[in-house]
Formats: sequence, C-alpha cells, structure tokens
Amino acid sequence: MKNDSPVQLDKVALSFFTALLFFTGGVFADTSWPQTETGASSAGFSEEGIAKLDAAMEQIVADQDVAGMIWMLAKDGEVATFETAGLARVNDQTLMTKDTLFRIYSMTKPVTGVALMMLYEEGLWQFDDPVSKYIPEFANLNVLESYDDEGNVELVPLERQPTMRELLNHSAGFGYGLGGSDPVNNAFRDQGVLASADLDELVEKVAGIPLLSQPGEQYYYSVAVDLQGYIVQELSGQKYGDFLKERIFEPLGMSDTGFYVRDEDEYRFAEVHNWDEERNRLVQRPHRTDRPSYLDPDRLESGGGGLVSSTHDYARFLQMLVNEGELDGARILTPESIRIMRTNSLRDELNLNGGRDRPGRPGIGFGVDFAVVYDPELAGTAQGPGTYYWSGAAGTWFWIDPTQDMFWLGMIQAQGQRRPGAANMRQVAVDLIYDSLAK
Repeated sequence: MKNDSPVQLDKVALSFFTALLFFTGGVFADTSWPQTETGASSAGFSEEGIAKLDAAMEQIVADQDVAGMIWMLAKDGEVATFETAGLARVNDQTLMTKDTLFRIYSMTKPVTGVALMMLYEEGLWQFDDPVSKYIPEFANLNVLESYDDEGNVELVPLERQPTMRELLNHSAGFGYGLGGSDPVNNAFRDQGVLASADLDELVEKVAGIPLLSQPGEQYYYSVAVDLQGYIVQELSGQKYGDFLKERIFEPLGMSDTGFYVRDEDEYRFAEVHNWDEERNRLVQRPHRTDRPSYLDPDRLESGGGGLVSSTHDYARFLQMLVNEGELDGARILTPESIRIMRTNSLRDELNLNGGRDRPGRPGIGFGVDFAVVYDPELAGTAQGPGTYYWSGAAGTWFWIDPTQDMFWLGMIQAQGQRRPGAANMRQVAVDLIYDSLAK
C-alpha cells in the first residue's frame, strides 16, 4: 500500500486540530477570533484616523489617566484595531496583554439579559408578567412614600405589581445601595445585599426592603439584574453560572469568562487603580474584605456585576449581538430578540436616570439591560440611532452601533479618584472613530 505523503499527513493533523477547537450542535467552529487586527481600511476606516485613535489611547495611558488599557474596534466583522498599552498591575509592573482578565462588573448585565431572553424564546416568561410570578416573596412589597432627617419613614402598599419589562429597564422601583442616602439604599448597604452568600439570600434580603417608587414611575439603576439572574436560575433549574457556561460561554468560545478566577489564571488578572494625590501617581486599590475574593469559586453569582472576562471573550459576545444573535455557527438568540433588547422600553416621559423629579439624559432610554440612544441629536452624539451600550464600575465600556454593524470595546481597571485634567477617553474614542469612517 502506498504511504501517505507528508502533505497528506499535515492535512489530517490540521483537520484534527480544527475539530478540537470547538464543537457545538454538530458543527465544528474556530472560536479564536479575534486575535489580531485586520487593518483600518479592511474594516472601513481611514488608516490615518485609526492611527490617531491608537495614539490617543496610548497617550491616555502615558498620562496615567489609567494604568493600562486594551481597546478594540470592529466593523462588519473586521477588526480595525486591537491594541494594548501600559500595565495590568503597577506594583509588580505586570504588562497589560491581550489575554489579561478584567472585573467587568456591570458589563455582566447584558450577559444576564441575553440569558433571560433565551428563556423568553422558550416561552417561560412574558414582558407583562408580574415579577412576583417568578419571585413570590415580592408579592407584598411596600413603597417608600416619604422620609425625613429624623428617621421618620412613611411606607405605602403597591398600587400594582412591577412587571418583568420594568425589571428589565430599571423602572420597577428597586434600590441598589451603590449610592443615595435614602432609607432604601441605606438598607441595601446595611444588610449587605450585594455581599449575600447566594442568590436565594439576596432575594430574601430584597424582599424586606421597600421600593423607591411605584412601578413605572421613575428610572432607578438597581439590583434588578441580580434578580434577573435569580429568575434564570429558577426557570432553568440550573445554577446560574452553570446556565451561562452551558448556554452562552461554551457555544461562543468564551473560555476565560466566569464568576471567579482560576488559580492557574491569577497571573493574568489585572488590579484596579486610582490616582493618589500625595504620591502624584496611580496606585493599586486594596482588595475588599467584606465579600469573598475573586479567587473563591463560591463567590455570589451576581447577574448584575460578578463576571470576570477577557477582551477576546467579550468581543465575541459583542459580535454575536452585532450579528443579531449568532456567531461562528452558534445561534444564541433570534434577530427579533436582539432587536427587542436594543429598543428603548421606558415610558415616553422617562429617560436614562430620569423620573418625575429628574430629567435624566435626553435622547437616551433603556431596553433589556442596555442603555439605548434613541435620538442621537438630543443625546449630543455622533453615534447612529439605536446605538446601545453599557459599562462597568472599574471603567470597562462598550457600545454597538447597529447602523454601522460596529462595536467598540475598552478594557481598563480604574475606580475612585482620577488624575486632575484626565481625558474623557470615552468621548475621545467616539469622536475619532466617527471621524475615521470612510466616507
């Protein structure tokens, strides 16, 4: 029998390696994208414009506005730029690299929204359902009517049950504890709601705290997305993290994304920094001691802010959204569901951060765990109508412009005080990107 040639053997080896990359639904898929940029012009931008963008981000790092940054811009599936600069940890001078891991905090929220919409497609809930249908402990919530500096609080009963739609767009009335000096947010902090051991404990604590307003009256950024994670867990019968891994992370090849950092990956984990006025430089922030470490696999699986991820992984999640629910043969959601998610669902008189006594941000509403630019002129942005976005407490941020099939992803780890005169990096990026679009 004739021996196989070296070329034939190489082809067999390549086929076997490709098969090992990833397997989903009977289809082999290469989940390595994106590893490198394909270039400005191939993505529909001017070379000069992207060079200016890269230089601007590098200068932001050089000026110590942040210790380090990774940034990516992609259009039509082509990566215009994917670059890194600076340090992941200033104490030991660890460089920021493309496989650095980040606390993405509230950029967890869109992932939770996608998970809940998967169950919506299965007919397990409807937008007008009362939240108490899935969390019975919320059937008899009270509402904060008034309070004074002497500690007097007046509560009133619900006029109606908050709906799932209101839970998804932060108008259900829940507090959070991240800010505010009112009795509701004080209770979130005093009871350690976000430091709960698990989602069951979190729900139990929230059930005993009144709402900030009657459902639908105001937008309050809230614990709503942690509650959504609990609902996913209850409806699916799976632990929340297991659902995300099986239904989203594995199909999309997001192997670096989860609720804790594995021991073998600790060296890749970036630290959070802030500006120190006395030392006139950036310093690493101390780790929190009021909740489990990011190295603890038993951390709360917070749907509102618990995930760790890499630039590669989150870029794949964003490209799936750009593609209206699909990436590399893995169908996560239908196009209709993605369009629902990126459509403003707040009442006409409400905007992002708005209510009866707060005007909010003109031209910007909220969909399913995304802010949505429904009127770019009112919002004062060059971004296209329907652009949707969110960010994390340590500075990570993204936006998707569906009119251009384009996304931006910026990964940093910064909280607290900033350098005096620090650049508005988000606005700088938007201005240079839209100036760089090929006419």
